[in-house]
Amino acid sequence: MQIQINTANNIDGREALVSAVEADVRAGLSRFGDRLTRLEVHIGDEANGHSGPADTRCMMEARPQGQGPLTVTDHAATPDKAVSGALRKMTTALDREFGKQDTRRGH
Repeated sequence: MQIQINTANNIDGREALVSAVEADVRAGLSRFGDRLTRLEVHIGDEANGHSGPADTRCMMEARPQGQGPLTVTDHAATPDKAVSGALRKMTTALDREFGKQDTRRGH
């Protein structure tokens, strides 16, 4: 599974964040690795540096083999929390999608 991580220019500690996000995504989605071709993560500060309760957005787009993309978004106060929330949502979405496929195939 190829992982691509994009951050907005106004995110502090971008390089460290990218490394941490990649490790979290690989660990969190490892059981789906053979069924996904690519996962894109986009992290941005929607308040442009102003603080707020949920001003950081993390959008994840997974590309299952031979299917259309699945996309989830989470908003939180920090990039770490936004990534964690989006990762939870993506795990749920992939469980649901692959569960449907497996049920149709009789597994």
